[in-house]
Amino acid sequence: MSGPEIITLGCRLNIAESEAMRALAPAGDDLVIVNSCAVTAEAVRHTRQAIRRARRERPDARIVVTGCAAQIEPERFAAMPEVSLVIGNHEKLDARAFIADGARVRVSDIMAVRETAPHLVSSFADNSRAFVEVQNGCDHRCTFCVIPYGRGNSRSVPAGAVIERITALVEAGYREVVLTGVDLTSYGPDLPGSPTLGTLVERILKHVPALPRLRLSSLDSVEIDDKLFALLTQEPRVMPHLHLSLQAGDDMILKRMKRRHSRAQAVAIVERLKTARPEIAIGADLIAGFPTETEAMFANTLALIDDCDIVHAHIFPYSPRTGTPAARMPQVEREVAKARARRLREAAARQQATWLNGLVGSVHQILIERDGGGHAGNFARINSLRLSRESGKGQFGNDVGGLLNVKITGVDNARLVGEPA
Repeated sequence: MSGPEIITLGCRLNIAESEAMRALAPAGDDLVIVNSCAVTAEAVRHTRQAIRRARRERPDARIVVTGCAAQIEPERFAAMPEVSLVIGNHEKLDARAFIADGARVRVSDIMAVRETAPHLVSSFADNSRAFVEVQNGCDHRCTFCVIPYGRGNSRSVPAGAVIERITALVEAGYREVVLTGVDLTSYGPDLPGSPTLGTLVERILKHVPALPRLRLSSLDSVEIDDKLFALLTQEPRVMPHLHLSLQAGDDMILKRMKRRHSRAQAVAIVERLKTARPEIAIGADLIAGFPTETEAMFANTLALIDDCDIVHAHIFPYSPRTGTPAARMPQVEREVAKARARRLREAAARQQATWLNGLVGSVHQILIERDGGGHAGNFARINSLRLSRESGKGQFGNDVGGLLNVKITGVDNARLVGEPA
């Protein structure tokens, strides 16, 4: 019997948990699961649109809504006529939660959750890389963010369970694993001995020697300690690609966001990283139009793209989230925030174009994905490989999920092109 249709919005952690739900949900049930995101008001709007579209396309299906938006506002989604059941972020990893018994809402207090589910920590993207959840929740309270109320407090997966799962994935043929979490660099204080993320990475590399590529999802730059720094810059199996949760480039805005780093600290850590390992590619989350942001404050964030050499940018116009301190601050006009986000995206596109053109002539190992392209270690996208979906092999006979050295020959539409080296 076929599994449920799953519609996933938001982060890599949601992607991982969607695959866990695919294995949990009742086989053969006419079921659609919408795994929601609450990071912005726009994300919530997209969730509601996805629910309505699912009902139009599957009029007889049970529609179950879960994820952060469902956890934070369960009654809002339960009130939608298209929705059959709303379940929380904790419940979605319990097969019993999907059983139809007339209930409309199954959402418990996420703040009371103290453990992750280490037996459900993996998922797969395009049959190539695997995402492994090692941490969930967040103990910080940035003034713009509702995610702690959707995910609960920080909690970590024991290293032994992570290593066991990654070993099984490598034995199954996976060549790249991505460690995911809500606040990945907060890994460990809740575990015996208080290990750090650097300790976990070190243990993975030691105990899974057959894993060729390890990648980390979003990091808080202020929590990169000496051990993690050394691994990021000296260990070739750790991919040269970091995505940093920077959010802004102005010190006053950072304070009002209740971030824990200054602009100078962000620039300094990037300079240190790139000095130690020049090929590292930097990605970052940036918010435009945060409350009280003046044009001069915005200019500092705009300049951060160049100062931190950001080549993979995730940019959002600020949107107020009910119940957060930032929603009560003096707001920037919505059209101004959107215009500033557009300027950030344009600057980021220019920075990325310069970077991509500088890669022409170099050789990179890529992980081949289902569409025939792939990503280099620095997460540059290479589109040159044609793939037969019937055979699962590319034009050079390489399997999906395999590794291939490619010489970069050019840039086409913000993507690299190349040929086997």
